[in-house]
Amino acid sequence: MIDNLKNKYFKLILRALIEVGFIVFLFYSNLLMGEFTKSNATPVKTLLWAIHDIFTPVNFTIAMVSGLIGYIVFEFLRKKL
Repeated sequence: MIDNLKNKYFKLILRALIEVGFIVFLFYSNLLMGEFTKSNATPVKTLLWAIHDIFTPVNFTIAMVSGLIGYIVFEFLRKKL
């Protein structure tokens, strides 16, 4: 019984991490595409420059908060529908 309960919570936590991680991935990929669109992909601004520019503590905080909000909304909709 306890093993089943632990396994259930492990699966719930793993699913939450995967969903939040996917939302964070989409957030950062959108930022990366925006950097190249904004900079018109000049030769001076490389992929490494863009990655350095978008991975900031502020962007990480925004990504995590957005991921958690997205997870909560998806779980709510999943249970409602």
